[in-house]
Amino acid sequence: MSTRVAKRQSVMRKEPKQARSRVTVEAIVEAGARILAEEGWAGFTTNRIAEVAGVSIGSLYQYFPDKLALVDAIRHRHLNDSMEVMRRVRADGISPEQFATQLVAAVVAIHSIHPGLHRVLLDEAPTFEKYRDPHSDFEREYLTYYAEAVATFRKRAPNEADHVAGRVISDAIDGVIHNAARRGAVSDPMMQLELVRLVRSYLADDRYS
Repeated sequence: MSTRVAKRQSVMRKEPKQARSRVTVEAIVEAGARILAEEGWAGFTTNRIAEVAGVSIGSLYQYFPDKLALVDAIRHRHLNDSMEVMRRVRADGISPEQFATQLVAAVVAIHSIHPGLHRVLLDEAPTFEKYRDPHSDFEREYLTYYAEAVATFRKRAPNEADHVAGRVISDAIDGVIHNAARRGAVSDPMMQLELVRLVRSYLADDRYS
């Protein structure tokens, strides 16, 4: 993620509890994501976000004390959405090629929503220390997902070698997808095919059977 780390973390003023409040917050987060994608960090102002979301600036500040809190919510939503699409792709009962194809398609799809957003989140927007925490709940689930997939194709319960392999695969996918986002090439079909080939070849290596 971004190397610009904000040590002070802004958080939402309050969590929306009623349906109407949740709709308002979702509209604000979606507007913020669109602005980051289309106008970059420089265009990411609370007035502009409120305008695009169709809410008053007071409504925005009711939930978000500043734009750092909002960019944190945008980043958090992206991580949750990424994990959700990955949970739908399971290694059980399919071949390494099928798994790699489905997984790459899922990761590409989630990064194709507001494709310019990811470059800004990676290179322009400040981030918080929690997104560098290797022991966060997200990171543990994320890496365990890959380790379990590796172990499935090696026909055993996950062990330390599978966790290492899982980190290698996850870093490979992250690196390729995030650099493609920086270049505006997430939708490049050749990039996707090569990434599938990389993951499939690694998982299908019979030395680990």
